[in-house]
Order: sequence, then structure tokens, then C-alpha cells
Amino acid sequence: MNSSPLPNGRLLPDSQSWNSSGSDEDLDAEPGPGPHGGVAEFGGVLSKWTNYIHGWQDRWVVLKNNTLSYYKSQDEREYGCRGSLCLSKAVITPHEFDECRLDISVNDSVWYLRAQDPEHRNQWIDSIEQHRAESGYGSESSLRRHGSMLSLTSATSGYSATSTSSFKKGHSLREKLSEMETFRDILCRQVDTLQKYFDGCADAVTKDELQRDKIVEDDEDGFPTTRSNGEFLHNNNGSKEKLFQCLSHKGINGIDFKGEAITFKATTAGILATLSHCIDLMVKREDSWQKRLDKEMEKRRRMEEAYKSALSELKKKSHFGGPDYEEGPNSLINEDEFFDAVEAALDRHDKIEEQSQCEKSRIQRSSSVPSGDVYSSVGSHRFAEKPPSRPCSLSSSAVAFTPSLYEHRFSAEVEEMVQNHMTYSLQDVGGDANWQLVVEEGEMKVYRREVEENGIVLDPLKATHCVKGVTGHEVCHYFWDTDVRNDWETTVENFNIVETLSDNAIIIYQTHKRVWPASQRDVLYLSAIRKIMANNENDPDTWLVCNFSVEHENAQPNNRCVRAKINVAMICQTLVSPPEGDKEISRDNILCKITYVANVNPGGWAPASVLRAVAKREYPKFLKRFTSYVQEKTAGKPILF
Repeated sequence: MNSSPLPNGRLLPDSQSWNSSGSDEDLDAEPGPGPHGGVAEFGGVLSKWTNYIHGWQDRWVVLKNNTLSYYKSQDEREYGCRGSLCLSKAVITPHEFDECRLDISVNDSVWYLRAQDPEHRNQWIDSIEQHRAESGYGSESSLRRHGSMLSLTSATSGYSATSTSSFKKGHSLREKLSEMETFRDILCRQVDTLQKYFDGCADAVTKDELQRDKIVEDDEDGFPTTRSNGEFLHNNNGSKEKLFQCLSHKGINGIDFKGEAITFKATTAGILATLSHCIDLMVKREDSWQKRLDKEMEKRRRMEEAYKSALSELKKKSHFGGPDYEEGPNSLINEDEFFDAVEAALDRHDKIEEQSQCEKSRIQRSSSVPSGDVYSSVGSHRFAEKPPSRPCSLSSSAVAFTPSLYEHRFSAEVEEMVQNHMTYSLQDVGGDANWQLVVEEGEMKVYRREVEENGIVLDPLKATHCVKGVTGHEVCHYFWDTDVRNDWETTVENFNIVETLSDNAIIIYQTHKRVWPASQRDVLYLSAIRKIMANNENDPDTWLVCNFSVEHENAQPNNRCVRAKINVAMICQTLVSPPEGDKEISRDNILCKITYVANVNPGGWAPASVLRAVAKREYPKFLKRFTSYVQEKTAGKPILF
């Protein structure tokens, strides 16, 4: 792939290159005085989600001057863009599972975009981020440019005002707590004062014990008592005033007990009043918080009701849903919209297939037809004898065989599947089988049994068809041979052979084209071709191809696909009508009776009505397309029995 250098040194494919060739558009992208002058224009093809009917559509997307615009195609740029987004406030979200997708949203507007591969998606994301950075949005320079002392002061002032307001709400409570601290200090000082006084009294009494005893004796004798210094201690009238004076001289000061009592009462009353006030404040605060809680709960209830109402209204809108609103039991798309989207997608696939077939036919008419193919070495024969029960000397893609010659580790499973199909698939649809005829077109009849498991439709299908001019071997060969798979299979996106078990058994992994809103499916299955010899000479031999799901270590599940489980069988028998006279058997004398059975577990939920409607439409179309292809490929060639 050719690539063009980016300004930062990276390489970009030509389909999404920088316009730097000197055109008029390039002149707009040259550095200039504007804020976006340093970034070049970037453009390329992206798939854009349109709606649930048309799905993804390729659009030409241009990134310029921090604006994302899109056009229907690159040639229609002169007619104006179909939409644009300013990226300054856009949110760019790489998809969680899809490595090629990115979503860009601005408010309620969302663009779902998808690149051709993860590398291109990363290039788009890098380019968008570069434009946003150069525009100054979210950069450090923009913060310096928009910041100012005035805004900083305003923010600080607002914060201070808020903080002061919050402080005032709790100021009374803190003030009362400070008062209680003051009361506590007063009480502590009172206790200390009383404790010192009583300690001093106790000490004085201990030291003057003898003197008090002497005073009592003198009092009993009626004589005055004096100390050595001549101080009078006691008189005959019983006065003890000098005693306290003596104690006071020893350092014990008197206390105003009445004043202390008044102070104590006032302090305790203040404590009680302050506690009461604190309780009132806390009750008021509790009421305030309760009211705020009630308001928040009411607001939440209203928001939930508004959300439910908006969701219900949104579901009613026809444009509701993006690429993520796909199948699932909780899908927000109703069944009618789901069916319309599937029908539109299938119609587009059919239109593309018709165009492809017309192109192939035109090429085939202009080219020469090859002279030989796989059947060129096989001649027709006179009678419809049974071929020998041993491998024919044909190419490996058209081999009759016995099981013992092709043993492999899945041989037991293949044998069990073959026996089940021969026993049950060829049974008549009548009786208690509960088969319902859903399509009848000439020789083709399609039956179905309605079966659901855990909400997933598992309808077994059975179709019978008769095709003139081909044999059962030819039909099974083309159904089994992977070399011609893409010639008639239109639903497969890609496939590869995981392992070749033998000449008649292979393991295939294939992904099917997505039909939105259904998720994309992939299948891992074993495909085996067998020839079953008839037990009765009057009965025809049977050719059978059975495809059934298996597990293989080399094909792990794809996160982007839903793994489907299949059990499919193409069972064919060749009926020969003898020609007149000695004529050789021609294709006009042969008829192939086909029985096609399919048990498919889609692996995910989709509306039952939609799945059944699609099956009713697609299975008959597949049988007619495939059998017509076999008739076309075998016309004019030797018959392969």
C-alpha cells in the first residue's frame, strides 16, 4: 500500500492522506495568524452510521480548523458538507469491542464512525487530538491565557464567602462550647482553692495539738492562758477569737464561703443553660439536615420518573437507536423495526449479488470456456449400474469411499451423524412429527417445526426438491467442495479450512455477512461427504454431505461474532429413467431427489417472528440458487454418477 508522510513523521495510506500537494485547500491549512494555522487538513473515507434501515454508509470525512465535516463522497465536496461538528467540546470515545470504531459526541449529537482497520482509527484519533491541542483547547497555554488575578480573586472571594457562611451556621454552637470550657476552668479553680484551704487547716491542727489541749485545761481551771510572747489566747468569757488569729498568723487565710457558694451556683446554672442551648442547636441542625435529605430524595424520585418517561417517549420515535442497539432480549428496537431493518439489509445483499452475477456473466461471455474440468475423465454409460463399492479413480473432491479408508479422530462423530440423518432425516413429514408446510414452489417444499429454547428460536427445517439433469453425486460434490463455495454461497463473508482430516472430511471456520440489527455470526463445523450404498438393488444409492459444529483449538470464538451451532445435511438420490432403444443415458433421463435438513442454533436472541420470516424467505431462495448453479455447471458435461 502506498503511503504519504504525515507532518509528524508517521505514514498514512493514500486513501486517507494529508492534502499537502499545494492545492487551494492546502493554502487554507498553511500556518497563519489564526489559532489553527499550524495543522494541516486531514481527510479520508469513514463509514458513518445513518439509521436502522440503511446502517453504515461510506462518507468522505474532512478534519480542518478543529471542525469535523462529512460529505457523501469526495467528488461532492463542492456541493457543501452534509454535517459538521466542532471538536472543542467533543468527546471522542473508541469503542470497547469494535477495534475499528470511534464515537464522537457533542451534547446530544453523536456520530458513529468506523474506519477500515484499527490502524486507521488510531490515525484519526491522533489527528483529532492534534487539532484540539493546536486550537488551544485544554492546553496549558489556554489555562495561562484565560487565567487572571481577577478570576482568581473572585474564586477566592467566593470560597471565603462560602466558608464564612458555613462558619456562621455553626458559630453559636462553638461559642457555647467555649463558655462551657470557661465554666469548667472556674470550677477547677474553686476546687483547688478549697483543697488548699482544707490542707492548710489540717496541717495547722496537727502542729498545735498540744496548745489546744493546754487551752482546754486552762479554760477548765478558769485561768487565762498566755504564750511565752505574752499573746492572750483565751479569756474567762469563753471567747476563741484569738485562736483563729493565731491560726491566721501561721499562714492559713480565711475563705469567703458564701461568695464561693454563689459562684458555684452560677457556674453550674450556666453549664446547664449552655447544655440546653447546645441541645436546641443540635435539634435544629438535625431538622435542617432531615429537610435537606427529604428534598434530595424527592428530587431523586422526580429524576427517576423523568428518566422513565423520557425513555418511553424515546422508544416511540422512529429514529431511536444507534449501531449498538442490536439484537438481545433487552433490545430497544421493536419487532416491526427489527424486521424492516433485516428486510432492507437482505434486499441490499440481493441487489449486490445480482450486480455481481451480471458482471461474472459478462466476463464469462467475453472469455473462452476451458476445455476440461473435474468431470472430463468420467464418461456416461449405458445403464444405471451401481458403481463399485470402492474409491473411484477421480479427484479427491469427488470420491466415493468406505469409512474404513478414511479414519480420523472425528470418525465416530461423523459415523453417528450419518446414521442419524439416514434414519431420521429421510422419514416422511407426516404422522406425529408436527412438520408444517411453509413454502411450496413446484417440486420444492419447505417444512418447519417451531421449537424455542430459553427464548431462542431453534426451528428445525426440512426441504425436499427434485432437480432434473443432475446426479446426487454432482449436487453433493458442489455443496461440499470449498473451491467453488464462493460461486454459489452469498451469505458467507469469508472462510478458511482449519484442518483437513481426510480426503472427505475437513473442519471449516466461516463468518457470515452481518445483517443489522442482528449480530454477526460465525460457525466452526466439520464437513464430510459420504456415499451410502443401497441394501436393495432396486433402491438408489445415497450421497450425503453432513456439516455439524465441533470445537477446535485453532479457531477460538471471535469477540465481534456470535458463535452459532449447526447440524446440516444435504441428502441426494439419483433416479434414472431408461432411455428408448439403444440410446445412451443423457441428462434428460436423470432426476436428483434432494432432502435438505438444517438444525441451527443462532447462539443469540432475535425476535421469533423475524427469524421465521427470514427463514421462509431465504431457505427456498438458497435451494433454487444452488440447484440452478449445479445445473449450469454440469450442463453439456459427462454425467458423474
